[in-house]
Parts: sequence; structure tokens; C-alpha cells
Amino acid sequence: MTEQAASPLRRRMIEDMTIRKFAQKTQHDYVQRVKDFAKFLGRSPDTAKPEDVRGFQLHLTSSGAGVPKINSTISALRFFFNVSLDRPDLSRHLATIHEPRKVPVVLSPEEVVRFLEAAPGIKYKAAFSVAYGAGLRVAEVATLKVSDIDSKRMMLRVEQGKGRKDRYAMLSPQLLELLRDWYRVARPQAWLFPGQNPVNPMTTREIPRACHAAAEMAEIKTPHTLRHSFATHLLEQNIDIRVIQVLLGHAKLDTTALYTRVATNTIRDVMSPLDRLTPLQSKKDEPPT
Repeated sequence: MTEQAASPLRRRMIEDMTIRKFAQKTQHDYVQRVKDFAKFLGRSPDTAKPEDVRGFQLHLTSSGAGVPKINSTISALRFFFNVSLDRPDLSRHLATIHEPRKVPVVLSPEEVVRFLEAAPGIKYKAAFSVAYGAGLRVAEVATLKVSDIDSKRMMLRVEQGKGRKDRYAMLSPQLLELLRDWYRVARPQAWLFPGQNPVNPMTTREIPRACHAAAEMAEIKTPHTLRHSFATHLLEQNIDIRVIQVLLGHAKLDTTALYTRVATNTIRDVMSPLDRLTPLQSKKDEPPT
């Protein structure tokens, strides 16, 4: 939004998002996307017309914006038009782009061992082990507290995960021992994995950087996919997919079902209908009497 004409609009939009308890990052991103639209227009976005909306979408596509950025922009503008401006006629001209879902890259158990052993220090080995051993997202690993470890019930409490939902994740005996080793070394107070300033947790940028370093050390060319590997390896152990859905914190079973496409043991264990025709083939080959 432009600084002069749109500042009241910005305040209104922020208030609308605050009422709906949008996360701070979401609020920041939505405001930024509407500012991009205002910059394209060269005037206040509340003066937009349907052709302006269409032109902006063409601009995004022709400028090489990725599908995630385009769709996040559409979501922000849809909220702005529908809620803050009460102009649903404009949002009707917005179109999201369907992005084909790719099969997740999964490490083999042997690669996971090499990866964990290549971690740059006990802190990151413990953090990586939480991601793989409990199936947590990077942001969920980074914001774990010492008090989230429930060794009596062998669970990890995940507060405000994706979708602002609390849940419990599994805590295996081996993971508990790794976390105890880390605790004895670092004595973290509040955050299990504190940042450079112990008052704050480590940032979500730290873990990917350490992951790439470990992958290079372990000579693993694929990017870190510990959470994907967690889900796939559980499927290959014949753990019920609905149990895995709960452990991952997925709202929809369809999201979890994606892992069945890469669970090789699950695929191998399914008998092809062709194989069921074998007795018929044998009968066919018998000499006539």
C-alpha cells in the first residue's frame, strides 16, 4: 500500500487480521503482498478495478514469480478485498494456481544414520534426531521447551504447531537419551535448543544450514527430509496411516497418504492381480488328457 493514502487501509487490514487471530508472520506477509499490488497500481489499492486485478496477475506470471508466491499473493488480496474493502466483486477475478504435488524425497535408514553422525555438534545431532525420531517440522523443533519433554509418558508436547494446534509427538527411549546427553552438556533453561541469545530459541534458519553441512559431510546429495523419512519409515513398518497422521499433525488424511507413494516396502508387499492368475496359467499349460 502507498504510505500516504493507504495507511488507514493498512491499519484496518491489520485490525481485521488481529480480530481473526492471524499469526504475526501471516499479517506481515499479507500486508507486504497488498503493498506489492499498490506499487503495481501506482495508487491506493481501494481504487482497483477488475482489469487492474487481472493485469497484476499477468504481471506476476510474466515476471517469473513462483507458484507459492502467486498463491500467497492471491490469498492476501482475497482477504483484503473481501474483508477489509468489502469488495467481493474484485476477489472473483483472482485465480489460484494448482501446483502438482511432488513425491517427497526420502532417505534410507542407512543414509539417516550417516546424516545424524555427520551433524555439526551434539546440539544439531539432537535437533535432527527430534525431527526424524518424532516427525517434527523445523519450526516445531526450534521452539521446543525443556518442559515439553514428558519422560514419564514418553511424549513430546508440541505447542502451537501448524494451524496453531497443540499435539503430542512420540518420544522414543533412544531419543530421550540423546536429549539427556544434550541437556547434561548445555543445561538449557527454557528453550531446549536456545539461540545465540539464550533468551530466544534458535532460528528456523539455523537448522537448514546445519542440515546442508551435515548432508555434504555425509556425501548425501538429497536435501534434508527427516520428517518425510520419519513418516515413510513408519509406513514401511506397517504402522496404521491414521496413527501417522496424528503424529505428524496433519489435518487431512490425504496429506499423509502422499507418503504411501514412496514407502517401498508397502509397495513391494502388495500382490499384483497378475500374480493371482498364476494358478490359471499353470492349469492352461497342463497337457490335455
